[in-house]
Amino acid sequence: RTTPSYVAFTDTERLIGDAAKNQVALNPSNTVFDAKRLIGRKIDDPVVEADMKHWPFAVVGDGGKPKIKVEYKGEDKTFYPEEISSMVLVKMKEIAEAYLGQTVSNAVV
Repeated sequence: RTTPSYVAFTDTERLIGDAAKNQVALNPSNTVFDAKRLIGRKIDDPVVEADMKHWPFAVVGDGGKPKIKVEYKGEDKTFYPEEISSMVLVKMKEIAEAYLGQTVSNAVV
């Protein structure tokens, strides 16, 4: 079983994985995917510039680094791609702990 690397921001909550992917058509500008493609790149990287043309969410520069801009609970927020990836990893940890019935402190991804 896989968890899609999607994070969605709504007026009331943050959705991660399947829940985020399932509502992308209703909330495209606030549903983030492909965040890993931004990690370690600059905002003016040709790969980033090309990718941005295909994404429904906004990517802005912060000191040359890309940040993802979304509306969350009625406010504009920006997140580094590492933060988005971290949200997915935290969700995966929670799923593993619920399945195993114990705390997970070491994992290989």
